[in-house]
Amino acid sequence: MTTLEDKILHSESLLSGLLEQSLQGDGPARMRVAWTGGKDSTVALFIWKMIVEHAGAGPVRAITLDTGCKFPEVQAFRDRLAAEWGVDLLIARPDVSLDGYPLAADPLRCCRELKVEPLKKALRVTRTTHLLTGIRRDEHPDRAGRGESETRTDPDHTLVNPLLDWNETDIWAFHARFDLPHCELYDQGYRSLGCKPCTRLPDGQGGERSGRARNKEAVLSALTGLGYF
Repeated sequence: MTTLEDKILHSESLLSGLLEQSLQGDGPARMRVAWTGGKDSTVALFIWKMIVEHAGAGPVRAITLDTGCKFPEVQAFRDRLAAEWGVDLLIARPDVSLDGYPLAADPLRCCRELKVEPLKKALRVTRTTHLLTGIRRDEHPDRAGRGESETRTDPDHTLVNPLLDWNETDIWAFHARFDLPHCELYDQGYRSLGCKPCTRLPDGQGGERSGRARNKEAVLSALTGLGYF
């Protein structure tokens, strides 16, 4: 796949096949998009929304993680777009109090308690069988070998990654082509959005995720092993 058109068609084919398979059973009610409010997962949400609604199988469903330390701009964008697009959105929150919590001191513990555990709980509550993500191979070395379909346990579900072969330019070109909205932080220079303690403006010399905390980036593989996407 060398052109954006090829990548769009491939992603659509992957997700259309998934929907067709689901319609032979319980339908897409137990399929959700892991929507962060970021540019990539918004593309995944949009493509899935178009496919599901075209089949008359809506509404589109999603899970978003609210760690309690997200940018307010991301939260406002999430809530506004969910309302505009009619997304059945489950907001997963951690069970731990952030009062005095050592945010980002131990990135593995922090992400496990504020992201991984709430995600697993949300998957159980919604009985989700397929979780669709917006992750891409080129954004982090630990994602280079990821597959488009990954079997997960605890709880049992399939992780579906339809945008793996896209790049950052593809994402923004898709946004422009379909006039997709995006969080205002991107207009301020951010290229990758995470929690506030672990996200800053990129230095201009590094890659797309150069604004992410280095100690957090170093444990991404471990987080994936724990159940994060």
